[in-house]
Amino acid sequence: MTEETQEEMMVQTTAMPVRSPMDLWIGGQHVAPATGRYFIDRNPEDDAPYAQVAEAGADDVDRAVQAAHAAFDGYRRTLAADREAWLSRAAAIVERRRQEFVDVLTDEVGSPFGKAQFEVQYAINCLRAAAGVARRVTGQTIPSETPGRFSMTVREPLGVIASITPFNVPLLKNVKLSSTPLATGNTVVMLTSEEAPRVAHLLAEVYHEAGIPAGAFNVVTGFGDKIGDALTTHPLVKVVMFTGSSRVGKHIAGLCGPLMRRVVLELGGKNPLVVLADADLDAAVEAAALGQFFFQGQACMASSRIYVERGVEAEFCRRLKAKAESLGMGDLRDPNTWVGPIISERQRQRVRHHIEDAVAQGATLLTGGDWIGNRCRPTVLTGVAESMTVCREETFGPVTSIYPVADFEEAVARANDTRYGLSAAIFTRDITKAMQFSQRVHAGMVHINAPTLHDEPHVPFGGVGDSGFGREGTDIDVDTFTEWKWITVQLPA
Repeated sequence: MTEETQEEMMVQTTAMPVRSPMDLWIGGQHVAPATGRYFIDRNPEDDAPYAQVAEAGADDVDRAVQAAHAAFDGYRRTLAADREAWLSRAAAIVERRRQEFVDVLTDEVGSPFGKAQFEVQYAINCLRAAAGVARRVTGQTIPSETPGRFSMTVREPLGVIASITPFNVPLLKNVKLSSTPLATGNTVVMLTSEEAPRVAHLLAEVYHEAGIPAGAFNVVTGFGDKIGDALTTHPLVKVVMFTGSSRVGKHIAGLCGPLMRRVVLELGGKNPLVVLADADLDAAVEAAALGQFFFQGQACMASSRIYVERGVEAEFCRRLKAKAESLGMGDLRDPNTWVGPIISERQRQRVRHHIEDAVAQGATLLTGGDWIGNRCRPTVLTGVAESMTVCREETFGPVTSIYPVADFEEAVARANDTRYGLSAAIFTRDITKAMQFSQRVHAGMVHINAPTLHDEPHVPFGGVGDSGFGREGTDIDVDTFTEWKWITVQLPA
């Protein structure tokens, strides 16, 4: 679909009877966009209109940043006990409104039952973990070489944090990229994905009900290619956090570098899963299925490259094929459903291209490759060559490839043959090889006898290479969102 066709469709459908328009959330209240424009947020199951959403412009971004900056002077002075209480209260509110969040994650982004439940629980846990961070913004006392001089350090919040979040796990990322900034005394302007704005608005309601002061958390909705630069380069923004594609992440890094602006980038992945001959094949197959087909493969940690020792390749392929074909594709609210719709037509075309290009060049479809409406069946490819797009590029769909390897050494070399470096996993009973793999593989996260797909609120989450820069997580966020200040006091002789 061309951009012109998309714009024409938007004009034709903005008058359709969908839920009340969602305005921007700035300074603790709903604000109409200065542009006067609204766009249609669609249910990915059938592309039916789901909501009318404010399309912010550069002036709206400025309003949001100015509101966050104005709130910062007062918010930075709030007590750690207050920030702890607000975030703890927010966790309780999300828990109370669990079903509402599950419904939005299901209808707005096409989350199957298990994924929606997981994401809501993660958000609750993350808010609780962030609440604890408020009391950990601590300094030090330092011995001085000068007699009678008292030397200490303190941490100070930075100011306005720009958080740019994706569609695939919008609640998880919205909470993760806002709760710790708020816990450390910063204020936030969030540019949420145009494909998941309702989730961000629900979170704004939660923070407001929890008592977080007006202006500390703001939401702008619209299109990143139009207003993203206005946010990332705004003079009052101190840190930019972005989750999305490597291409956009590099663009943001290029903008922030000359501005001496901190940036945390969590980008794409082409993650290797290694299965050695001594592995527990049942466990490895379960991990491969979860790692690649959870939320229909729309995950940066997906196991899109599977390297299997030749001695067990045939049996692994047989079992993974059977597992993939058994995954439910029914009603999204059915706990047995694993695979839902791909988020948008643009992304569906990407998935189709990766499959069709591979098959046209001689790859074999072990299973899948066909579609039911906007859902792609779990797809496993073999015989994938270097020239095929799916070999190198992130598909972001339910498509994985199996590659035979001769031994452990070849598996390590093949795993590292990528420009990405987010997550990696290995299945083996040999602890020596497992630990060698964890040391030698180029990845920010390594899992032994477990899927590539895993996250917890407090861990240093992130990758290397084209998978990003910096880390997310409540513990490391204290360093990201605060600045050290050294203070000395000269005592009388």
